[in-house]
Amino acid sequence: MFQHVEFYPGDPILGLMEKYAQDPRSEKVNLGVGVYYDEDGRLPVLECVKTVEAAIAEEQRPRGYLPMEGLAGYRSACQKLLFGDNSQAVAEGRVATIEALGGSGALKVGADFIHQWFPQAKCYVSNPTWGNHISIFEGAGFEVGKYPYYDPATIGVKFEEMKAFFNTLNENDVVLLHPCCHNPTGVDLSCEQWDELLAIVKAKKLIPFMDIAYQGFGDDMESDAYAIRQAVAMGLTVFVSNSFSKNLSLYGERVGGLSVVCPTAEEAKLVLGQLKFTVRRIYSSPAAHGAYVVDSVMNDGELFAQWVGEVYEMRDRIRAMRQKLQDVLSAKVPGRDFSYFTKQRGMFSFTGLTPEQVARLQSEFAVYMVDNGRMCVAGLNSKNVDYVANAIAEVLK
Repeated sequence: MFQHVEFYPGDPILGLMEKYAQDPRSEKVNLGVGVYYDEDGRLPVLECVKTVEAAIAEEQRPRGYLPMEGLAGYRSACQKLLFGDNSQAVAEGRVATIEALGGSGALKVGADFIHQWFPQAKCYVSNPTWGNHISIFEGAGFEVGKYPYYDPATIGVKFEEMKAFFNTLNENDVVLLHPCCHNPTGVDLSCEQWDELLAIVKAKKLIPFMDIAYQGFGDDMESDAYAIRQAVAMGLTVFVSNSFSKNLSLYGERVGGLSVVCPTAEEAKLVLGQLKFTVRRIYSSPAAHGAYVVDSVMNDGELFAQWVGEVYEMRDRIRAMRQKLQDVLSAKVPGRDFSYFTKQRGMFSFTGLTPEQVARLQSEFAVYMVDNGRMCVAGLNSKNVDYVANAIAEVLK
């Protein structure tokens, strides 16, 4: 019956992690999967989360379904974090927000919505981007193309080419953007570049879809949302998918959100209704436990402040690992500029390593990263960073 079904080779990153798990070498280092590990190489449970979960366990509330759009406090928390405490768009009721099954679920619901109501639109993602961006939008029926982004020669952004490409696009085409901590390169646009790019988006009447999964891991909570808030200030209709997986270390709870900033409150009501209908025909309603945790942390002043502090501790640990990597490599490979490690932001770094060098790291040193040279910097710690830096130096010689 199923002989015609095509073989699925598996996700390359998850497959890499299976290979890592089977490696018997004690010195092995996992720099592949996009997960934040602490100094001891473990997934952290944040103190603010422990406090909330202890209270939830004490209360033992019934496990009823959440509304299709999710928990009200959760949704308002997404809006406050993304658009700011005093957002005029939120105050005017122009933002339709739903709780989603992680950032991936938010992207899926948003992609389905756009394809239904703008069926002629094409979607464009950065070259490179997170691989699932392409799969999700193709799965929703989009033709997906790539716009110029990463420049391996400068380890920066091909900004002039990027602008020129955006100027060739058609009205209502979707451009998938990373507001901060670009995945997989770690290379971000400056505020001035965002201003220029968003002006083109507005002039060409494109649909910006901003995917922010690492808010707080770049500069800070406010600065990391610059592109989103600037787009709103310019009067753009914008889709925003966000995730609390990394910055609350709640990966398995699938805590994400989708917000759509609309021209009017009336249109926001229409959009929210269709988003709810989309949710209903996919998974009916979102998960509850993670939503209650997010609601409690984000809407309690003391817990919120504690959370922000914990996120910045994670951010600063990643920065320290970047600096250490740069320092060791600069000493081991003189004459080569490794400053890009500290210029890049967030959990990921494009190392500049070739697939052949990545293969050597894996076979000779048990250091695992993605074939394109993307490294999850959060997998480094004070116990393994020198080993990794020396291994990279060896394959660069």
